[in-house]
Amino acid sequence: QVQLVESGGGSVQAGGSLRLSCLASGDTYGAYCMAWFRQAPGKEREGVAHVNSDGTPNYADSVKGRFTISQDNAKSSNYLQMNSLKPEDTAMYYCASKRKVLGSCIGGGLTLSAYSYWGQGTQITVST
Repeated sequence: QVQLVESGGGSVQAGGSLRLSCLASGDTYGAYCMAWFRQAPGKEREGVAHVNSDGTPNYADSVKGRFTISQDNAKSSNYLQMNSLKPEDTAMYYCASKRKVLGSCIGGGLTLSAYSYWGQGTQITVST
């Protein structure tokens, strides 16, 4: 089992940047697939970014070109760099993970139900 803790949330003006961190503990980081989701009040939780088995990042269209997901296996962490933030990015952001199957993250993607482990969330507020 892995435990996930997000950090780096806060308030920022539109156009600004923030970096979220997800620290994993309790198990081998490389055995898991990692992703970021977010949920705004009154909205469904949605996928933001994830990393394929080969390390290739993928993003929701709404954040493509502005957000960057990265991994640091040595630190058991992944990061979500958020640039050019917009008010519509305001949400609670969650780090999520699932165990790799035969070394693969196929079946994870940005599918909410695919992920078994979740952080507590960190709030991002983007003001005009």
